[in-house]
Amino acid sequence: MLQEFREFAIKGNVVDMAVGIIIGAAFTTVVKSLVDDVLMPPLGLVSGGIDFAEMFLVLRPGVPSGPYATLSEARASGATIVAYGNFVNTVVGLLLVSGSLFLLVRWINRLRRPDTPPAPRSRACPFCKSHIDKTATRCAHCTSNLAPEGEALAGP
Repeated sequence: MLQEFREFAIKGNVVDMAVGIIIGAAFTTVVKSLVDDVLMPPLGLVSGGIDFAEMFLVLRPGVPSGPYATLSEARASGATIVAYGNFVNTVVGLLLVSGSLFLLVRWINRLRRPDTPPAPRSRACPFCKSHIDKTATRCAHCTSNLAPEGEALAGP
């Protein structure tokens, strides 16, 4: 049983998955820093310095009741609140992370694209112009005899 577990653990798929999880965790830290340190400060300037984290709605006041200046004051008084500002911050962060990841994956995919397109696997029949396999010797549509690709048909 130990031998079977060893074989399972060192198979390529398990190791690849473990490496992917580790790289994903490190990448999460980089993307979070990108959002928090690079993208959110200019967004805060554009929005006039609005801090969504302090926006909340009081459903039932606590003790003492009264208008609460901050979210922490409302929570400390025991008020029932809806902290919609945190939700807005989370959604904005998700959109920024998703957009950043999309751009990064798109850039990586462009790096991996082959320089030359794959060779075509079909050709046009010289008689009926339908698409046929490039190795075909007879057209399936018009039943004409075909020369192998690159050779011309012999004249009458």
